[in-house]
Amino acid sequence: MLAPLHACMSRSSFAELNALTTRALELSASIDLGSLLKVYKPGAVSSDDPMAERKLKVEDYMIREVVHVPLHYNVEQAVETLISSEFHGMPVTEDGRLVGFITAKELLRNYNSPKMPISEIIRKGTVTVNPKMDLDDAARILFRYGLRNVPVINESGTLLGIISNLDIVRSHIERATPNKVAMIKNFLEAKHGISIMVRRRIVPVESLRPTQKEVYADELLGRKEEIKRGLVEPIIVIQKNDHFILVDGHHRALASKQMGVRQFSAFVLEPSRDVELGMERSAEDMGLFTLDDVKIIDGSHHPLVEITTRLLKSEQ
Repeated sequence: MLAPLHACMSRSSFAELNALTTRALELSASIDLGSLLKVYKPGAVSSDDPMAERKLKVEDYMIREVVHVPLHYNVEQAVETLISSEFHGMPVTEDGRLVGFITAKELLRNYNSPKMPISEIIRKGTVTVNPKMDLDDAARILFRYGLRNVPVINESGTLLGIISNLDIVRSHIERATPNKVAMIKNFLEAKHGISIMVRRRIVPVESLRPTQKEVYADELLGRKEEIKRGLVEPIIVIQKNDHFILVDGHHRALASKQMGVRQFSAFVLEPSRDVELGMERSAEDMGLFTLDDVKIIDGSHHPLVEITTRLLKSEQ
């Protein structure tokens, strides 16, 4: 029998996720993807992007540096390890192999017995996933059993990583999806009377011309962590003669530049003829010609973080 690993997501969390999903479906329903699908074909994708022609896998988003505890630990040692981490539970291992899972709830139940071996209280029969599993299938497992995260193991049971519901949600809402590309493509074609080919390519970071004058320092830090973990969602750019107009992905692009990354995966919109874009004129008026011209706002939060903080304060 499969045992639950973590406390289930709250009803409010499910409500928020459901609202987000509903809104995304409403947006996608208003977009004609036909024109995009005709031009965005696997054959038009650069071979430099290894993820372009396959579904995302668990291994693409899993956390590889996993906090775990050995089977011989007692409750006191496990509590100390859990407190020093950012998780609500930890895999339990023996010789590198997963043997169970210990949660904060189980440790709290036994806090009066600090020397008790965790082998007596761990949950066995743990739900796990394989690194080659489709990310969508892993998402179904997480939400089906109400889990916050699930260990990733290979066929021999060796612990390889952990995948969380946050990793799943971020993989869906932060990627430059065909819907977003289609909206930009359709708008530009209608406004300028041109046709646009969409290709997936690798573009030089130094060739990007920004259209956003400010980015947030806290969001830059978050993007850097994602890039370190391999979460490199494509940016969206418009090709010009000797540069690319950056339409979406300013935080990702600037974070990459600061980290010394020279190239980035992008959806490239290639107009049938050169036209002067309104966003391009506005960028020039603001003195934006390279990523170095973008101002980094420190001491202030990204709008999404600010809104969330205000909501939390209002509930107190």
